[in-house]
Amino acid sequence: MAPKNDTTILVLALLITLGLAGGGFWWFTRPQNQGSDPKGNDANSQTTSSQPLNRNSPNPNSGQPVKSFAQLQNVPSALVSYGGSTTWAPIRREVDALIQVVWPDFKLRYTQHPTKPPGSGTGISMLLNDELAFAQSSRSIKDTEYQQAQQKGFTLKQIPVAIDGIAVAVNPNLDISGLTVAQLKEIYTGKITNWQELGGPNLPIVAYSRRPEDSGTIEFFVESILNGDRFAESVVFIPTTTEALRQVSNDLGAIYYASAPEVVRQCKIKPLPIAREVGQFVAPYQEPLVPPENCPAQRNQLNQAAFQSGEYPMTRRLFVIVKQNGQIDQQAGEVYSELMLTDQGQDLIRKAGFVSIR
Repeated sequence: MAPKNDTTILVLALLITLGLAGGGFWWFTRPQNQGSDPKGNDANSQTTSSQPLNRNSPNPNSGQPVKSFAQLQNVPSALVSYGGSTTWAPIRREVDALIQVVWPDFKLRYTQHPTKPPGSGTGISMLLNDELAFAQSSRSIKDTEYQQAQQKGFTLKQIPVAIDGIAVAVNPNLDISGLTVAQLKEIYTGKITNWQELGGPNLPIVAYSRRPEDSGTIEFFVESILNGDRFAESVVFIPTTTEALRQVSNDLGAIYYASAPEVVRQCKIKPLPIAREVGQFVAPYQEPLVPPENCPAQRNQLNQAAFQSGEYPMTRRLFVIVKQNGQIDQQAGEVYSELMLTDQGQDLIRKAGFVSIR
């Protein structure tokens, strides 16, 4: 009977071995994406715990750089309040509306301060006070703002997503061909007060500006063009670009500056070429200049090549300001930046009249 028992034992051992081998084969070859939804999030985890993406890393699904909004992963399902720069308004109209179509659960709500005028500084202040998830800015973060964030237990990060220029507007009937950066500074610091000093008519200059505390554009102008000097007492402060451009169109001696997309395509003003040195004028528009009588059938177009190359003297970057606190605010801000930096986002930024950053 011993040989029969030995045979039975050998057969049982063989069956056990085959069972273990088959189980191991199933374990290592089973699908790895079970339990995940179509957006790439684990079905058993909350979207708020997803890690922010790095825009330089490829799309984990395709191994290729992210091209469209729909390809982006880790987009949170949340109602997100954001706000800040008025310069960003054309981008919000073009980009944010399409984000809502592609990612309807990523609900973007532009939020203004109840009493302060909208602007980069106001947006960053609201971000520091936990009133916004992220902010849009047309200037860099200030040292004082970094310090305020640290005092509250987090840090701030600025992510550049577009390039903008500052354009100068005058009345279309003013006979002047352009200004140097130095001349522009002397106008706004009160050293040049008549257009005759610049080869124009004998006419007092009426310089308009928004207030520095209201706008990142103005803060950039003060730091980069005025080199930190104060505005002359003669400068007329005005609350909005729309109102300022209306004044310029009605006053032969008026001058104003703003984000190039807000100025270049206007019909009732003239954007001026600007130079670092006399004789090196670069227009913020694609030449030749469209005469006012041809507008709006024809409009001036932004000189994007000069802005992107830095040939135009007054350019700057636009930023998404993100709160680094490891919470949903950080994820929302970084994902919003990622959306802006996709190929689709950069195309829409160009459509809005700005220059893509890559």
